[in-house]
Amino acid sequence: MTSNTLTSAAAPSRRTLLKTGAAALGVLAAPAIVRAQAGPKIRIGYWPIAAGLPFYAAVELGYFKEAGVNVEVQRYAAAAQIMEGMLSDRCDGSANGTGSGNLAIGEIAAPGTFKIFCANPSNVKNVLDEVIVPIASTAKTMADLKGKRVGSGPGIQNVTLAKTILERGGATGATVIELPISQHIAALAAGQIDGCYTLEPTGTIGRLNGTTRVLEAGVISKYVLGDAMAPWFGGAASLTSSFIKKHPEEAKRFIAAYAKGVSYVRNKTAEARQYLKGYTAIEGALTGEVPMVGYTMYNEFTPADIAHFQKFLDLFAEKGIFSSRLMVDSMIYKG
Repeated sequence: MTSNTLTSAAAPSRRTLLKTGAAALGVLAAPAIVRAQAGPKIRIGYWPIAAGLPFYAAVELGYFKEAGVNVEVQRYAAAAQIMEGMLSDRCDGSANGTGSGNLAIGEIAAPGTFKIFCANPSNVKNVLDEVIVPIASTAKTMADLKGKRVGSGPGIQNVTLAKTILERGGATGATVIELPISQHIAALAAGQIDGCYTLEPTGTIGRLNGTTRVLEAGVISKYVLGDAMAPWFGGAASLTSSFIKKHPEEAKRFIAAYAKGVSYVRNKTAEARQYLKGYTAIEGALTGEVPMVGYTMYNEFTPADIAHFQKFLDLFAEKGIFSSRLMVDSMIYKG
């Protein structure tokens, strides 16, 4: 993967709309890779985690080029920044791995902005989310983190989820400390925190280097959805409604090419893993070890999927993060 253009992110004009949680959302410079094609540029933001694999594969295998769409790849330091980029018209869409809760916050601020065309469900089997502890920790259950210092990824989605799973897991009185995911293992090894709610590949990295172990995986499915095997649609690929309306044919071709990337990852997972390199910090032995999430295209959602997705978003209304209840079906792309 090569980077040809460095784009600078200006402060979004609609920042004032983000009443709740917005103070934690910063916008940083994002390098962009431009795949020159005819037609409008489609600026897609991604957060460098494994869940974005269908997008990375589609770029590297030339699926977008074959579809005749001009894709600019923008890398962001946090999922919330992608949402802000879409609100401020610096970004036209998001790759998988972008927090669904972050997109929902933007949707409440500016109704009708986001259309999800692919979500990435995870659970205790297809692991993305987990709580990890130092290798020598005596903790055996979530409740053993009662009164402890627990790290969390950045942004309102991660912090809200961390607080919720600790509370429901019996770890009352725990203090949640927001940290970049890249610092989670180091903070645990240094004794700065006693546990951490994190996302893969953090747990795999810690296991391979012998510094941390997984206390519990699939924690959102278990403690938020009430079933460890329930699909947690924590991340999603999306396009802005404005881009879809302005360029309907290009949007359809882009989504079709993205779906081809999803199919490739599903059917040739081992081969697809090589495309994590360059887009994420995952390389070497880790490429073959990191767990894979699932993928659900907009036309594959079942009523049960929608119900689980809705229950996840309802948590943010219950916690006062959302000013009103958001119906997930209104955010799903209809084709």
